[in-house]
Amino acid sequence: MNPSILIVDDEPSIVKSLQGLLSDEEFETSTAGNGYEALKVIEAESPDLVLLDIWMPGIDGLETLEEIKKENPAIQVIMITGHGTIETAIKAIKLGAFDFIEKPLSIDKVIVTINNALKFRQLEEENKYLRKKTLEKHSINGNSECINALRQQIAVAAPTDAWILITGENGTGKELVAKTIHQFSSRASEPMVDVNCAAIPEELIESELFGHEKGSFTGAASKKIGKFELANNGTIFLDEIGDMSMKTQAKILRALQEQKFQRVGGSRTLSVNVRVMAASNKDLEKSIEDGTFREDLYYRINVIPIEVPPLRQRLDDLPLLVDTFLKDCSSQNSSKVKTMSKKGLDFLCAYGWPGNVRELKNLVERLTIMALGETIEASDIPAPYNPGAVTLRGSVEEQLFSPSQLKEAKKHFEKEFIKRKLDENSNNITRTAEVIGVERSYLHKKLKKLNDET
Repeated sequence: MNPSILIVDDEPSIVKSLQGLLSDEEFETSTAGNGYEALKVIEAESPDLVLLDIWMPGIDGLETLEEIKKENPAIQVIMITGHGTIETAIKAIKLGAFDFIEKPLSIDKVIVTINNALKFRQLEEENKYLRKKTLEKHSINGNSECINALRQQIAVAAPTDAWILITGENGTGKELVAKTIHQFSSRASEPMVDVNCAAIPEELIESELFGHEKGSFTGAASKKIGKFELANNGTIFLDEIGDMSMKTQAKILRALQEQKFQRVGGSRTLSVNVRVMAASNKDLEKSIEDGTFREDLYYRINVIPIEVPPLRQRLDDLPLLVDTFLKDCSSQNSSKVKTMSKKGLDFLCAYGWPGNVRELKNLVERLTIMALGETIEASDIPAPYNPGAVTLRGSVEEQLFSPSQLKEAKKHFEKEFIKRKLDENSNNITRTAEVIGVERSYLHKKLKKLNDET
């Protein structure tokens, strides 16, 4: 469908010439002779764009613009005037007009401005869609009491600028909570920069956080912008902050307090405006007692504490999580969505889940690939999630030595070897591929092939 444009002007000759011009450009047009008519047309037809004259009888163009933006903020409005001033143009832009065109109208100017306004609207719509998809991706699934309480905490904390400390066991989804808070904050349009405090060597963390100047140390071939600077006006997420050394904690504390720092090897003091969120799987109060975490840093970051519950405390959510992960896996692998049998779910609900939601997600990905049928049966679920797994599939020795042909025995060994390595790596496909020295895509194909052959 071609874009629709409403032409609002009290001069019939201008309306007629604009209508002819825009029709030639294959736009759909409607007209109005004053602001009141324009508001009625907008209510009935909701055009994509409005060409609006400023000087009209009754309510003028600026008042009409204000009413349009109040009820229909997505509609782009281009103002037209025969004797405009800079003050009028500024007021129109502040009220939400996309641009300002003076009479006599230039055909090229009108067409270019309309196309720019429509492209801008399209970008706005795409951004809204992407933001909606991002919110869906970062949504916290579940309806258990503890998850509803967690959502309530997020809803209260997110709109503020307060610093947040997120605690919980490994695999519970602390990073997901941080991303959700950021997406619902006033800083959502600004970057959220992650810092994995446990993965960065102590000698490099100062450079990672604050950046460095060219030649400040051996290997510093160019200037580097640090994480704090990249997060300016947004959010910095310090993941596993409990793994920072005491020396690094002292350096970061000052930067957090003052929101000022210097790049390594630099002399200029830089100022930033960042919201800080931190996460840890450790009991930081105990770490303070042990002398491995600074008490002043703890109280600086722990303005709003949020604890993410382990999976064993929210088993009511497990069927929903399994369903979500099955859909995600099928989407990633372009395959049909599988389901899980009730007995299979019963096995999973009876398990303790030391690796929490991350372990469940890894298992579901493995089962999506390994299970042959469209329904994942209890017999497809491996130990330790299925107590009878060894009995169901027979001893390893029987599988390896029962085939009479070497080729078949190789297949059995390869399948058992991969299963064993998946068990050792908590069903993490990526990590298993690294351990056995193959690409992740190769392991996916190999698992499917082995299942098809056996």
